[in-house]
Amino acid sequence: MIDRCTVLLDCTLRDGGYYNNWDFDEALVQDYLLAMAAISVDYVELGFRGFSAPGFRGAFAYTTDSFLRSLDIPQGLKIGVMVNASELLGYAEGLLPALNRLFVSADQSPVRLVRLACHVHEFEAALPACDWLHQQGYVVGINLMQIADRDPAEIEQLARLAQAYSLDVLYFADSMGSLSPDQTSGVIETLRRGWQGPLGIHTHDNCGMALANTLRAINDGVSWVDSTVTGMGRGPGNVRTEYVVIELMEKRGGPVNVAPLFTLIARHLQPLQQRHGWGTNPYYFLAGVYGIHPTYIQEMLADSRYAEEDLLVVIDFLKNQGGKKFNPGTLESARHFYSGEPQGSWSPKDLIAGREVLLLGSGPGVDRHRQGLEDYIRRAKPFVIALNTQSDIASELIDVRAACHPFRLMADCREHVKLPQPLITPAHMLPAEVRAALDGKVMLDYGIAVQAATFEFAEQHCILPTSLVAAYALAVAASGGAIRILLAGFDGYSADDPRTLEVNQLLEAFQQVAGAPELLAVTPSRYQIPRGSIYAL
Repeated sequence: MIDRCTVLLDCTLRDGGYYNNWDFDEALVQDYLLAMAAISVDYVELGFRGFSAPGFRGAFAYTTDSFLRSLDIPQGLKIGVMVNASELLGYAEGLLPALNRLFVSADQSPVRLVRLACHVHEFEAALPACDWLHQQGYVVGINLMQIADRDPAEIEQLARLAQAYSLDVLYFADSMGSLSPDQTSGVIETLRRGWQGPLGIHTHDNCGMALANTLRAINDGVSWVDSTVTGMGRGPGNVRTEYVVIELMEKRGGPVNVAPLFTLIARHLQPLQQRHGWGTNPYYFLAGVYGIHPTYIQEMLADSRYAEEDLLVVIDFLKNQGGKKFNPGTLESARHFYSGEPQGSWSPKDLIAGREVLLLGSGPGVDRHRQGLEDYIRRAKPFVIALNTQSDIASELIDVRAACHPFRLMADCREHVKLPQPLITPAHMLPAEVRAALDGKVMLDYGIAVQAATFEFAEQHCILPTSLVAAYALAVAASGGAIRILLAGFDGYSADDPRTLEVNQLLEAFQQVAGAPELLAVTPSRYQIPRGSIYAL
């Protein structure tokens, strides 16, 4: 049952720092500390303690003693920091020298609690750090991550190992946010067979179960509970401090004044949430179901290059390839779903050789300059390729369409089947369900492979630096022997949109290929390519 023994640990600034590089402004921090004291939180885990990392990270990524002393910490509020076991174990001089670099004795430090974040494969090697930290006078916790799909016997063995060390609390983390309350109870029961000391829980909210899992854990005897204000934390975030405090308000000792907490939320956290967008959604839910690390979803949601269908493609890729540990390289490769040798059976030369090609992009320039484009097509007879389902000019003036993204094709398959133009696509390389959805459609099979920094045009396939349909259409035109490529509807994005850089790099790489046709934007474009006017051709 819930009782006064429940220890509340708020880790908003530590877990929430994944969204803003641990760079919190002074006013937020002060209001946060006052709010935590007002609701009688036992510990605030203010950040990480670790060694220098590439790139800028704010003070809470390192949480040094000197920085902590600069804060106005309310009396009675105890301070904690977290250390990644991977940093300690990877330190060249060894585990204990690493700890000596990071910590002084507790009586000389503002820190009272140190927690080690460990994956299963790091757990046994990191346990001696608990003894060292305990000898220095710290309260010591260890946070066992990603155990939702581990065998119960393995979990029990880890708990037995922990029993032999000076450890004040053994935490387990629902890192993928995939546990149900019943599964949470199962993990607790398994840990109890090997560990007799206090247990803690750190929940993630991928599937919207963070609060339910936390309350079940408390009812099952877990005495340490993590939370963050508004759930601010990596990926979909954590159980919300405000919910936990309300649930436990009448059953914990100590005064509880939620007014400063609600002021903190309204003044600081809600604006941050609107900017960074943490909180669960269907993509995080799918990631939880498939055991995919939530940082993959967080990174894609923050990157405008990923459309909704792209997220689903990547989730499907990670589901099959394995995505439990976040790797930026894996994410980049997941964007490019074509692998192996490119296959194709159609040559663009049959239709394009010696002709001018007009590519119709998805930008508003096509509709805005429709009359000029249609007049030019009727007069000059270029070969017209519409990207995807672009239909802003008269249908009879479009010769073919080009599409190469399987999920975009799946989303557009009904429309493609109705559209009269043949479809240039890597037909033999598409997933079976996409080919089935396009049954009956005339398809011109031009193969594709994706390889970084590569633009090659063969007779029946291409190798591209990206899977963007614009790159595919350019390759089709070049392979077909076009004498010039006109671009309409390539309006571009804002200067700070990462898609602008990606497309500019693509266009620059294309123009550097020996023998590539001349490019000319004939409607307004922000891209770095030669520009003309459809009305002056």
